[in-house]
Amino acid sequence: MATIHKEVIIDAPADKVWAAIADVGALHTRLVPGFVIDTVLKDDVRTVTFGNGMTAEETIITIDHAERRFAYSVSSGRLTQHSASNQVFAAGEGRCRFVWIADVLPHAAADTMGPMMAQGAQVLKATMEAAA
Repeated sequence: MATIHKEVIIDAPADKVWAAIADVGALHTRLVPGFVIDTVLKDDVRTVTFGNGMTAEETIITIDHAERRFAYSVSSGRLTQHSASNQVFAAGEGRCRFVWIADVLPHAAADTMGPMMAQGAQVLKATMEAAA
């Protein structure tokens, strides 16, 4: 199984970044606009449309406010396994560390997902810093 790990320091308070992540139906407006262009939430499944045209059905596993951790899995014909989490940690006054980890099979899926996750993390950073 391939593991993809992306991490960025964001010049915004951890609670503010977490509030945007925890608003799971507003991914395309509050967190990563442009990278994600639409989000449809139905029960515990979030359908995400990316700016590149790809879509993903994400099953929400947990939204842990105490740990500022969001976990989900993706169902796809291209993937035999996908589980991921986002977590936000305070990193000093008005700053935080965003950590995004995904485990995927087949291994080759990391070749596509890794760059997408890197781009998503940078859009998240820019969006949150602009809003801070």
